[in-house]
Amino acid sequence: MRLDGATCLVTGANRGIGRALAAELARRPVRLLAGVRSLDRWEPLEVEGSRVREVVPLQLDLSGRETLDNCIAAAADDLDEVDVLVNNAGLMTGGLLEEQRMEEIEAMVQVNLLAAIQLTQRVLPGMVARGRGMIVNNASISGYAYFPAASTYAASKAGIVAFTESLQRELRGTGVRTLQLVTPGVESEMYDATAELYARHLDTSGWETIPAAEWARRAVEAIEQDKRVLGPGGKTALAKLASRGPAQLLDAIAGRGFSRTPRS
Repeated sequence: MRLDGATCLVTGANRGIGRALAAELARRPVRLLAGVRSLDRWEPLEVEGSRVREVVPLQLDLSGRETLDNCIAAAADDLDEVDVLVNNAGLMTGGLLEEQRMEEIEAMVQVNLLAAIQLTQRVLPGMVARGRGMIVNNASISGYAYFPAASTYAASKAGIVAFTESLQRELRGTGVRTLQLVTPGVESEMYDATAELYARHLDTSGWETIPAAEWARRAVEAIEQDKRVLGPGGKTALAKLASRGPAQLLDAIAGRGFSRTPRS
C-alpha cells in the first residue's frame, strides 16, 4: 500500500513496539494519529529523517467498551480519515491458569481482542468507501504457538488470528487488506515483564529477541508491500512452524522448559 498522504493510526503509541511503529511511520509523508490511553503519557517523537506531515496524539482508552465509545465519538473526524489502522496496544497475562486473576484476564481480553475489533469496525466503512486501506493486527507468535503459562494470553491472540483471517476474506474485492504481525520477542518493557511473569514456571532464557526499531521497520515495509502475514525469524519461526505440525512436536518443545512447580 502506498503510504504517501495516508492517515495512519497506531494504538499504544506511547511506548515499546507502538512507539517504534509510530517512529517508523513518521519517516514517511503520512498524517500520524498516535493513540494513547491518556494524553499526558505522550511525549513528542524525535525521529531522524522524519517526513511526517502531522502528528496528532489521540486519546483512546481501550479498557472498556463505553470508555472507548466515548473516545471514538470525540475523535470522529480523525477516525473518518484513517487509511491504516495498527491495532498494536496489548496487555499481558501469564502463569498457571489457577494463579491468574479473572479481573486481569478480562482486562487483557478487552484490550487485546475486543478493542481491536471495536476500532476496526469504526474505521472500516470509510476505508471501504474509499476503496483502499489496511487493518494491521498484532497477532503475536502466541496466536500460533500455544505455550504453557500463556493460556489466556494465547487465547486472546488466537482470537486476533481468526478475526484477521476471516476479515481478509470478507474484504475481498474492496481494496482493503489485512496484515497479521506474528510478533516475536521484541525488546521492550512489555517483553521484560513477560519474561518475569512466565519465569516462575517456564524457562525463557533461550528466547530470542530483536530490537523494537527493527521489527517496526519490517512491519511498515510489510504494509507497503501489501503482505498478509509478517512472520518472525530464527527459533521463533520454528515455533510457528511446529504449531502447524503434529501436536506432539510443540508438546516436546514446550515441555522442555515448563514446570508446574515453581522453578528455582
